[in-house]
Amino acid sequence: MKRERATEMLHKMLDNLDAGSRPLDLVDEVYVFGSYARGALQPGDLDVAVIHRTDAEFTEHVVGARMYGRDPMAGMKRALKGSKRGFQFQFNQNDRLPEGSEPQLLWKRGDTRATAEERLQAMKAAPDAGRAPRDAMIEQFDGLDRWIPLPIRVRLVELLDTGAIEISRIALTAADPTDPAAVAALGRRWKTDSPLHRAAAAAVRYTEDSGMSPPSVWVQGQPLDHRRDQYSADALWINLGWYHFDQLVFRLREGAQSLEVVRPTRTQPLHALHITVRDIAALAPL
Repeated sequence: MKRERATEMLHKMLDNLDAGSRPLDLVDEVYVFGSYARGALQPGDLDVAVIHRTDAEFTEHVVGARMYGRDPMAGMKRALKGSKRGFQFQFNQNDRLPEGSEPQLLWKRGDTRATAEERLQAMKAAPDAGRAPRDAMIEQFDGLDRWIPLPIRVRLVELLDTGAIEISRIALTAADPTDPAAVAALGRRWKTDSPLHRAAAAAVRYTEDSGMSPPSVWVQGQPLDHRRDQYSADALWINLGWYHFDQLVFRLREGAQSLEVVRPTRTQPLHALHITVRDIAALAPL
């Protein structure tokens, strides 16, 4: 997009922040980074980092959204950007942005509008800046990166570059498992029209069709079959939408493998990343 259009979008976002409607009353700081902050005349998406608080109502909303496979931050994104497209948001993850991102403060709670406008105007165009390269990108993420948060991409690429893990990209077939016990277990957790049910069923079916036979399979934090041993170090963890990603390294160190369904959805294609240990010694200090 042209820089002028991106600037108009940021002006509109400041309008929305000034209005302070729910859930923007929880936002404390907003930063701009990436191509626009560097001064590019033709930036790609607008990269915006948001620092926000939570309360009981917001936490309840997040939990409910995750249960039904929805984006838990969709409401805050919509409140910030309105109907505009072209934003890439990061929430409460400034400390995990790639080195050199150098986010620039645009707005903080208590600011006057004039102060925020001055900060925006200070982000001057730099004709030689060009567009920033996509951060933390590998072939396996191509076309999926909008659903893989930047800090997660950074962490996975770090693990890959050290030789600790291998990542395989898989196109899942939307189909139910053949095992009646697995079908029943998924049916007890989610309605059949839930995107989480569709994603979990496809992932479990993949383990059947590919001949995988881990000692136990866990789906979204729970064992698939309670009749079997409820914990095994070398289990397969099926996670939907980056559920408990912060536990990935711990599980891999114990010999587990992970099947991460990138975007649970009711109708769109389902893609997963199969993450396995390549070198346990390289993984140990991370």
